[in-house]
Amino acid sequence: MDKLQALESTVDSLIARCQQLADDNRELRRQEADWLRERQRLIKNNEAARSRVEAMINRLKGLTQDS
Repeated sequence: MDKLQALESTVDSLIARCQQLADDNRELRRQEADWLRERQRLIKNNEAARSRVEAMINRLKGLTQDS
């Protein structure tokens, strides 16, 4: 009977561990999705800033050529 109880306890522990791992996996996937959205936002902001800087450089070049 002790072996059966030990086996039952081990199985219960494995089930609990599997549930915890599944929960952790869901949380990590949610975090990954958040990071991917943040990355896309930062890429978009970086591209917008690059465009503005290039426009300013071109305007400055135009001003120096007009002088």
